[in-house]
Amino acid sequence: MKHATTGAPRALVFGEALVDVIDGTAFPGGSPLNVAVGLSRLGVATTLATRFGDDAHGAQIADHLRASDVSFAEPVPGAETSRAEVTLDATGQAQYRFVLDSELPATPLDGIGLVHTGSLGAVLTPGAATVAAAFDDPGSRLRSYDPNIRPDLMKDHGATLDQVERLAARSHIVKMSDEDAEWLYPGQDLDAVLARMVALGASLAVVTRGAAGCIARFADSGAAAPADRVAVVDTVGAGDSFMAALLAAVLDGPLAASLLAGDPPAPHDVEHALQFAARAAGITASRAGANPPWTRELAGEAHGEPATFPATS
Repeated sequence: MKHATTGAPRALVFGEALVDVIDGTAFPGGSPLNVAVGLSRLGVATTLATRFGDDAHGAQIADHLRASDVSFAEPVPGAETSRAEVTLDATGQAQYRFVLDSELPATPLDGIGLVHTGSLGAVLTPGAATVAAAFDDPGSRLRSYDPNIRPDLMKDHGATLDQVERLAARSHIVKMSDEDAEWLYPGQDLDAVLARMVALGASLAVVTRGAAGCIARFADSGAAAPADRVAVVDTVGAGDSFMAALLAAVLDGPLAASLLAGDPPAPHDVEHALQFAARAAGITASRAGANPPWTRELAGEAHGEPATFPATS
């Protein structure tokens, strides 16, 4: 990626910043935070519109964001920083229990070329209203969304589906996992879910499928990319790394102009972006925790561990 992180922010991410507590150890996390860090590490100047406290966990988050050159508002004095208590199953898949502050700060959109949101901050009150206002803004900028469903906190399926579809309809890019798709649309095949996102208004819809790679739909065409071949340590943050790298690839090439103009993107451009995103997700899955790659790693200087499973897409 060519973008420099100096100067005015080019990307604005709305959503939660929290700590993932794994075996008693806290790691900075939250899907929107991970995407913001991933974007910045790939050279996209990024601001995270979030809220966290001035406690020890908040200090940890602030240090993490500064280390990746992500801009953010000052911690809130006296507020408790959100946390997710994470357990890993035998395959390294993560399960979460949350303590969450869902308020988000309204943030000016001047000079922003991309607005992204996802997960809890996009649908839980009061932060959801802040996100909706940003996505309803008529300015000419890309909008992207990752539902990143958390069933424990999104208990009303119908209400959540309404919110997800409202944001999807206002987004140029929608990405979700196959697990998200099954929760939102039980029993429907992934092609039907992608078609639904495009029918709602998304210019590019993507579903990730873990080791089976990813598939996408846009206009009357489709594309796919295999998963990168890595030895999986855990999957924490892998989907967020995919999202960040996909957005970075869009901003760095011709896709941004096509999506903004409403023109059908070229299939080879979409395939290139998906491959780039899959490689980023693979690097993250090859190491512990939500640790998105830097540009130098995606250039091949540090590319994970030897392969242990084949791509099937």
